[in-house]
Amino acid sequence: MAKAIMLQGTGSDVGKSVLCTAFCRYFFEEGYRVAPFKSQNMALNSAITADGGEIGRAQGVQAEAAGIEPTVHMNPILLKPKGDMVSEVIVHGRHYADMEADAYRGSVLEKALPAVRRSLSILSEAYEVLVIEGAGSPAEINLKDRDIANMRVAELADAPVILVGDIERGGVFASLVGTLELLDPDERARVKGFIINKFRGKRELLDPGIEWLERRTGIPVLGVVPYLETGIDPEDSLSLESLRLKMPASREFVDITVIGLPRISNFTDFLPLADAPDVRLRYVRSAKELGEPDAVILPGTKNTVEDLAWLRASGLAESIQLLRNQEVEIVGICGGYQMLGHSLHDPDGVESHPGIHPGLGMLDIRTHFISDKRTVRASGEILIEWAGGVSVSGYEIHMGRTERGTDASPVLQWSDGRMDGAVSADGSVWGTYLHGLFDNVPFTHAWINRLRRKKGLPPRSKEHLGRRADRDAMYARLSRWIREYVDMERVKQIIGL
Repeated sequence: MAKAIMLQGTGSDVGKSVLCTAFCRYFFEEGYRVAPFKSQNMALNSAITADGGEIGRAQGVQAEAAGIEPTVHMNPILLKPKGDMVSEVIVHGRHYADMEADAYRGSVLEKALPAVRRSLSILSEAYEVLVIEGAGSPAEINLKDRDIANMRVAELADAPVILVGDIERGGVFASLVGTLELLDPDERARVKGFIINKFRGKRELLDPGIEWLERRTGIPVLGVVPYLETGIDPEDSLSLESLRLKMPASREFVDITVIGLPRISNFTDFLPLADAPDVRLRYVRSAKELGEPDAVILPGTKNTVEDLAWLRASGLAESIQLLRNQEVEIVGICGGYQMLGHSLHDPDGVESHPGIHPGLGMLDIRTHFISDKRTVRASGEILIEWAGGVSVSGYEIHMGRTERGTDASPVLQWSDGRMDGAVSADGSVWGTYLHGLFDNVPFTHAWINRLRRKKGLPPRSKEHLGRRADRDAMYARLSRWIREYVDMERVKQIIGL
């Protein structure tokens, strides 16, 4: 049976996912068979396993850092919010149901806990070490009786807990002590150490607070981890705000705008663009923010129909149409691709109210929603002239099937011979179901050069690999990072290794 360690946080976005990734890489380098685990994840960024299962993207990244293929047992329950207190519930990688929050909470222990137990058992038999990630905070009193993501999982796995606090937000000592105070005595006994994360400044200035914390709680601070730009895909929607602040390093840049849909999903699609030194990537949520971009991207969404209605109500649909008339490039990914068509047919109310909903009419396509969700890794070859012949890979996650009309050409051909996507006759509007498209460096290089030519800028001299291109080096860097700033020998003692 595997030994386990669980990282829980004082709140969301404190850095649990990145630290778990670093732990996975560390134990992999130490020669252990290690796997990540997160019982229940609420995230709009997901990954696809080799057998077509859908899990939280963080667990996919952590598995990669551990040198293994991700499986659905690493994240048995995935919740993908669709808005209005409704989430898609995914169990062991497959669509289970769309459920309101009250209905899910009412059945969570009966329906979800057995799935968690099964996955935990399977992983415990197959691996030596499990790195378990909590969700939110273990001290949410109003949710505690139905919480299957924190202390109940620690008990199931008999895992000691390290509590992570984010000092960047301020009040880290209060949040650590306050979390402990709200735990039951048996839960508090599982907490064997603290990590203070995202620290900036001189460590010695923090020492008096650390000494007080250890005296007050009797629990050691295992590490003070400096703030680090990791290049790891963010999972939490809170991370979108930091992406809005990124500016290009080059003075000759193209301005690419991503529409910040209320139900945006898989926004990690655009991190390679945020990394590029000659791209200004902006997330906008109003027509007045739109400005004069060189390209507009409509991203994926958990509810195409409702986000399309929001797009119209906000005035963004009209503004995007004006930009299209000026031959500004308009791009759609997944749900954004569906929006660009003439119509969205939803007779069974899979997405929203049953009926036929008009699209933006920028591409000669029509989408039909069906309950059968397509989740698959995919690869193929680009057919558009400016990137023709470039090989790309990624994954599909969608419930719609889209048909092209005679005024649109396919964007790419899958390796099995099927065609995907659509591009307008003048080439200024195109879309695809392929998530992860911009992770393909040659394609992204070709597209940015196309935008540069249209803007009158000279072409790039070379492809920009970005921080995320050499992922193995990124994971090795994370391992060095925690070796330096976390007492990993003491962590191994806590685990019982």
